[in-house]
Amino acid sequence: MTSCFLNSQSSLTGESGVTEKTADIKEDQSTPLLDLKNICFMGTSVVSGSGTGLIVSTGSKTYMSTMFSNIGKQKPTDYFEKGVRRISYVLIAVMLVVVTAIILTCYFTSYDLSQSILFGISVACALTPQMLPLIVNTSLAKGALAMARDRCIIKSLTAIRDMGSMDILCIDKTGTLTMNRAIMVNYLDSWGLPKEKVLRFAFLNAYFKTEQKYPLDDAILAYVYTNGYRFQPSKWKKIDEIPFDFVRRRVSVILETESLERFVVTKGALEEIINLCSFIDHIDQDAVTNFSLEYQQRILNMGEELSYEGLRVIGVAIKRLQGKTSEGSMDGDEAIESEMIFLGVITFFDPPKDSAKQALWRLAEKGVKAKVLTGDSLSLAVKVCQEVGIRTTHVITGPDLELLDNDLFHQTVKSATVLARLTPTQKLRVVQSLQNVGNHVVGFLGDGINDSLALDAANVGISVDSGVSVAKDFADIILLEKDLNVLVAGVERGRVTFANTMKYIKLSVIANVGSVLSILVATLFLRYEPLTPKQLITQNFLYNLGQIAIPWDKVEEDYVKTPQSFSKKGLPMFILWNAPVCTLCDLITLLFAYFYYRDFTSEGVRFFHSAWFTEGLLMQTLIIHLIRTEKIPFIQEVASWPVVCSTIIISAIGIAIPYTPIGKVMDFVHLPFSYYGFLVVLFIGYFTFGQVVKRIYILIYKKWL
Repeated sequence: MTSCFLNSQSSLTGESGVTEKTADIKEDQSTPLLDLKNICFMGTSVVSGSGTGLIVSTGSKTYMSTMFSNIGKQKPTDYFEKGVRRISYVLIAVMLVVVTAIILTCYFTSYDLSQSILFGISVACALTPQMLPLIVNTSLAKGALAMARDRCIIKSLTAIRDMGSMDILCIDKTGTLTMNRAIMVNYLDSWGLPKEKVLRFAFLNAYFKTEQKYPLDDAILAYVYTNGYRFQPSKWKKIDEIPFDFVRRRVSVILETESLERFVVTKGALEEIINLCSFIDHIDQDAVTNFSLEYQQRILNMGEELSYEGLRVIGVAIKRLQGKTSEGSMDGDEAIESEMIFLGVITFFDPPKDSAKQALWRLAEKGVKAKVLTGDSLSLAVKVCQEVGIRTTHVITGPDLELLDNDLFHQTVKSATVLARLTPTQKLRVVQSLQNVGNHVVGFLGDGINDSLALDAANVGISVDSGVSVAKDFADIILLEKDLNVLVAGVERGRVTFANTMKYIKLSVIANVGSVLSILVATLFLRYEPLTPKQLITQNFLYNLGQIAIPWDKVEEDYVKTPQSFSKKGLPMFILWNAPVCTLCDLITLLFAYFYYRDFTSEGVRFFHSAWFTEGLLMQTLIIHLIRTEKIPFIQEVASWPVVCSTIIISAIGIAIPYTPIGKVMDFVHLPFSYYGFLVVLFIGYFTFGQVVKRIYILIYKKWL
């Protein structure tokens, strides 16, 4: 390789700078892979220089290929789907036992096998939460439409639900927390004091430079114009320009004053500018002295301190040209850019977005902790994090992480808030550590090739429209604008979606289980079916129809303040506590209808069918109001109007059916007013007793939904 072979590894590291590569070096085995100066990687790009290299790995053995070989192999477990599957197995087991018992009971009572099997199948249908796919997908689609209005593209609907469970958000700093543009901060002389002379010549360089305009030039011009400086560039004339390149890392312009004096004005990387200078300007004393090694070291130290504060530093130097050499007859570039006078430095900063601090604060309020995983330098990452309010008491770099054993690695990842100079595989390992060891639901926001592994492994992968194609391919959500406030709204909608889904799952399971157990007891007690198959199917259909409004229900504010996740033990315990309450009410109805009316004729059987149908449908319809809130229903908390309307309509249909032609077809009879009076007392008692059970359950388990 040549001595100035510059290579950009931004696709792997995320750092925008370039790395000098050389063959004349022997690296230590402890040197991090991407810090090796004698190795070039497939997927990176040559910025400048040339050289001859020896290929040591190709195809699947390259770093890029081995990195992407992990894609899709470490997807996190979807605890919600796993929990629903487990509950489904439980319901199937209950179904097999209860339905078998009901079929046998009906058969030995009526000796009609076909009718018994038909009734058993009807009970199995009643036990199945048929609306679960519709409720879940409607809730997710509703959330996706809402996020689309916030300029988000939802590639995976389940990502919305996962956002509600997310408790850690890992962020790649570049362009996410910051504006991804430079603003000028200060102009300092060699002693760190603001001097207008430094700014004036930096401005003249940026103003007259015509080739390859860079954001730093725009930042200098914007600073001068907005702060009211009058440097009168009209009194200067441009003679020539030596453009910027990545080998020299500087740009020079040759200017002429009205008095025909000519100056070379150079700005660029601080180290390069220092190497060009033989003199230093004491601006306060209006004197120029030799540029001693002591001065050079002090300025380099000052540059390091400024860099540690997260600032980008460039040097500024000038040189007075002797004589009036005509344009085009000057000496070579090296001669012109030599023995210059060092003036000072200009500092720049990529400012954090105005919305970033507020958004991170709002996420923290909702229980979502932010961690910065970046390929940038630690000093720059710390500076930005301090600006946006992320704690920087625990920070670490990728090379330091590599030195830790597994236990210490997991412990460090758990406590660290800023992890800098990470390679793509290190980002992946950090995300997996948070998921598998910390049991966190992790979101990752990134837009580069170096973020792809982490995006694929995260529970919620988030990229931006300006990101590279591979990052967008692996992301679940694509932001059309780099605004974290959109994620706050997404977290809220995810929790609303999760809450409404859990409402349906819990109410349907306890209502169905309670109802089926009641049917089993009633069948054993009465020696005949409490409902005919067509009555049971109709009741189940009307009940399911009434639950369609659940995705439009509102959620209590306290619920969206904390991450929500599916509990393996939570649902079984919820069923054990609440299903017996439903069964108890059904059995009270059974005893009341049997002993109060004491009609044991065939007409009495029809009466019992009508009474059981009405009570069961009202019970299953009203239960949503008890389940949906921790508070007292109808008094402290009222459901959304779609849910209330749905309850009223289905209840009205259930009460009216026995009095309609449909009721005659269903073999119903008219119910006496005394029975409706009983139902009023029954449901007041149900809500009262159910609320007591709810408070005891919350007191023990600290959670309701």
